[in-house]
Amino acid sequence: MDEIIAYLIRFLLGDSVPPDADSRIGYTSDPAAFRAYKTVIIPSGFFDKNTYMTAASLPVPPLQQIDGVPLLFGRPQIERAGDTLVVHADLVAGAFFLLSRYEEIVRRDVRDVHGRFPGRESLPCRAGFIDRPVVDEYGRLLRKWLSQSGVQISEPPPTIRHIYLTHDVDAPFAYRSWLNMARGVREGKNIARLLRTKFGPLENDPYYTFPWLLEKEASVRVATGEDRCSIYLFMKAKGNTPQDKPRYDLRDRDIRQLLRLTALHGGKTGLHAGYGAGINPSLIAIEKERMEKALGRKITANRHHFLAAREPEDMAALEKAGITDDFTMGYADAAGFRLGTSRPTRWINASKRTLSSLVLHPLTVMDGTLSDSRYMGLSAAEAKEYCFRLMDETKKACGEFTLLWHNTSATEDAGYHRELYNDILDKIGKL
Repeated sequence: MDEIIAYLIRFLLGDSVPPDADSRIGYTSDPAAFRAYKTVIIPSGFFDKNTYMTAASLPVPPLQQIDGVPLLFGRPQIERAGDTLVVHADLVAGAFFLLSRYEEIVRRDVRDVHGRFPGRESLPCRAGFIDRPVVDEYGRLLRKWLSQSGVQISEPPPTIRHIYLTHDVDAPFAYRSWLNMARGVREGKNIARLLRTKFGPLENDPYYTFPWLLEKEASVRVATGEDRCSIYLFMKAKGNTPQDKPRYDLRDRDIRQLLRLTALHGGKTGLHAGYGAGINPSLIAIEKERMEKALGRKITANRHHFLAAREPEDMAALEKAGITDDFTMGYADAAGFRLGTSRPTRWINASKRTLSSLVLHPLTVMDGTLSDSRYMGLSAAEAKEYCFRLMDETKKACGEFTLLWHNTSATEDAGYHRELYNDILDKIGKL
């Protein structure tokens, strides 16, 4: 645990704080040790062996607050012990709880039909702070307390450090296969138009909105700086369940055209681990190898199909397979900060209390989460206001802003999603 505690303190302090600031913070309840530090955080007992991984370790709303920030563990009390500021708010345990998704492991009996932990069941939703990166707010508090203890620390200027514009390529085309043609006929589509879509240019296909998406995103990359904005297409590698349909061949001519277009606009390709891989993690390595063989290059990024990653088995399988960066970390039913942070964090295996090299990137907003009546059910105006608020929170925290927009949400008849995405990109381009 010592490695994890040290990592959490450094994570809370942030990259802008000199490395030696870590040594000014103690995590101890021993009064004899207080004078060795400028600021001491008193452990709440969360990590005690008789408490850890039990129902008794789970915070119950309503939560106390400290300086307006929700407090998961400890109490909102600060006192002086000589020159040392002693804080009874256990920010370390709170950061661990959120970054590791601890409650998702303790409450493994709580899952939806796809095996996902529902966002509405999460503490951030139940306590009303899913739209706030509370761990980042803890960092601001800790930096303030260090400053009050005489350590010279300045707050970093607000900025969105990195922007990820991502697309899960679940159904790249509507009518480019005979099977989908037949479906179109059954649905009463115009046969002549279907034939033009099947045999004409790829741009005739209504789902092939990538030219519009990638052109808009390339403009954002130019406006924000290419090193600050990344485009990712997460593509399937023929999963083995009905939920993985429609399946497509990565060597297919149409897919090759999409890949060339993506590369032309500076985009990258990641694995969209199949629905079945979420159930059977051993399939992750098989799908990754299949993709690498088809594309002729290493794949290091992943996002699970349906956002249905199991914890902790899938994370361990991703790391073992050579995935370095995962982009699954958002709730399907609640946009916001699933990890309690807007910044990338190393995966903490709460079951084994180990720190991994796998980097988890928070997923801020997925298109369908906003509009689906099963999820947030927001109107166009509400969705825009909410997305802009999340963007502002990310900027205050100097974090990453990650969008997941499906190509099928950029069609002309996809509700408000196309216009909303355009508005979001315009705002990003002016940051």
